[in-house]
Amino acid sequence: MTQTVLITGGTSGIGLALAEAFLGRGDDVAVCGRSQEALDRFARAHPEALAIRTDVTDARARAAMLTAVHERFGRLDVLVNNAGTFVERDFTAPAGATLDLDAEIALNLTAPLHLTGETLTRWPDLSALVFITSGFALVSPARAPSYGAVKAGLHGFADGLRRQLAPRGTHVLEVLPPATDTPMQAGASGRTLPPSAVAAATLRALDRRRPLALPGSTRLLPTLLRVVPQSLGDRVSAL
Repeated sequence: MTQTVLITGGTSGIGLALAEAFLGRGDDVAVCGRSQEALDRFARAHPEALAIRTDVTDARARAAMLTAVHERFGRLDVLVNNAGTFVERDFTAPAGATLDLDAEIALNLTAPLHLTGETLTRWPDLSALVFITSGFALVSPARAPSYGAVKAGLHGFADGLRRQLAPRGTHVLEVLPPATDTPMQAGASGRTLPPSAVAAATLRALDRRRPLALPGSTRLLPTLLRVVPQSLGDRVSAL
């Protein structure tokens, strides 16, 4: 059955890979982003999809986006909260650790909560909600503790929301990718997972109605945290 899917931050990285995966199986797809150049590039490559310029931290922009989805497709079945940013912060430095902190929290945490509520108000029988968090939601990185904090917050929100929406039958899926080959991780050392692998794991978890998708190395995290929580935390937080 064809579904209508809205993906925030859908013009690059994991969001783009998800958009192409949903399109590949015949779904109707809308993506949003802040870069008009990236949206135009996406629209040229995928003219059957809807590309919307949106700042998801702005309430009026979110409302206009949902209206655009309704006018184009008449419905929404799946919301993917993917848009986010990774900011390194050194709280041992003399100053500057909290520069633009409110903007980081707004994009990574507050905006997905608002958009989820607004979407459920318009489409209370939504089929699925997807939250792209991170393996750092479970073990926060030393170089970006605020990123770990907001992703942990989104992890907690998805967990509680899953139980709250269970009577409606809405599937709540959290995806916890490891370091992924995206523009946000440009320059990062170590191995990275292709965005297409994260997208494939996400679609499998949606089809099987699983609560979590753990692509790549993150599939080991829950077990390792139970067995060696302190040593694992020390290793990961040093990244």
